Amino acid sequence: MNQPAALSTKASKASESTMFKILLIIGLCHLLNDAIQAVVPAMFPILEKSMGLSFTQLGIIAFSLNMVSSVMQPVVGFVTDKKPMPFALPIGLSFTLFGILGLGFAGNFVLIVLSVIFIGLGSAVFHPEGSRVAYMAAGSRRGLAQSIYQVGGNTGQALAPVITALLLVPLGQIGASWFTIVAAIAVILLIYIANWYQQRLLIAPREVKKKTSANVSAGLSKEVKNTLAFILLLIFARTWYTSGMTNFYTFYAIKEYALSIKESQLFLFAFLVAGAVGTFFGGPLSDRFGKKNIISFSMLATVPFSILIPHVPPTFAFIFLILAGFILMTSFSVTVVYAQELVPGKIGTMSGLTVGLAFGMGAIGSVGLGSIADWIGLQSMITWLGILPLLGLIAFLLPSDQKVTEWNQQG
Repeated sequence: MNQPAALSTKASKASESTMFKILLIIGLCHLLNDAIQAVVPAMFPILEKSMGLSFTQLGIIAFSLNMVSSVMQPVVGFVTDKKPMPFALPIGLSFTLFGILGLGFAGNFVLIVLSVIFIGLGSAVFHPEGSRVAYMAAGSRRGLAQSIYQVGGNTGQALAPVITALLLVPLGQIGASWFTIVAAIAVILLIYIANWYQQRLLIAPREVKKKTSANVSAGLSKEVKNTLAFILLLIFARTWYTSGMTNFYTFYAIKEYALSIKESQLFLFAFLVAGAVGTFFGGPLSDRFGKKNIISFSMLATVPFSILIPHVPPTFAFIFLILAGFILMTSFSVTVVYAQELVPGKIGTMSGLTVGLAFGMGAIGSVGLGSIADWIGLQSMITWLGILPLLGLIAFLLPSDQKVTEWNQQG
């Protein structure tokens, strides 16, 4: 067998098998990246005391981090769709490393903002390229692969209350600098991933490259554009709900149930961990029952719990938070895969758009829901927030998985 034929056979076999080693490593890197990002809001109480920062300044820090990350993700994805850059992954995490080091030693507000911008840039590079690696390593199990990748990130975010209690409270601001070790580990792992990524590009069949190039250059049909709009509306509903619960439910629980700060953090931790578990199970379920079905189920099955949470005793509220977090987040990785298959050839762009939009929506949601809480009261805001998952009815307007496949074959 000649060399081109051997390479083609090797690539064909690789594309069919699910490469769990690569998926586990990129999932671990996602956990480390998002744990570092979670350090920033976790440090707010420390920064407010040590530097006397106002809530407005803290809001600017959060906004800088999330908006840089969210706005840059689709841009990075678009660029790397045209020209894949395997070593962008370790380079991006190096930005994060310098950012978290700066955050630990920053002596003023301007240096803190500059540091979180570096962290945001690193995150913006990592997410679309990490999602592409998961796609390349998925084989025929794209839902499962994306879930392994995304659950790492959600687990990293869920660690924020633990990071605050164990590291930042006893050590203060300088405690953040310890996360340079975490970033360095991620950089080393991503160098390994980048080498694998580069090898995959070398053995990729030419016809696949041509198909990808054709899809990238082709314009989007009206049906595809409408479907993308529906996906973005669903992401808006899911992200604003999770943002509202993450940022404000602890205040609600402290006020309504007379909980301590530590007890309220336990409620938040349960919600976030349940969401991470839901993220993992969503992908395999979508491989079996279909992506549209899981997206529809995750939104609408959340509604009874999200509506009841503000009206039940704390024990039931705790249970319902776990159920709502689990069910709602089953669609997180699934929407990414759905968008990637809706617009094949733009893996990075679609990942950057769906995941990056979630970051951006979270930043805007924090400000918007905070303003609503000031206007109508925290209790009323949390109550009305529970109705937001009803926007999941839009999911019934999504084309079926089979229809999306037909569109791709026609394209």
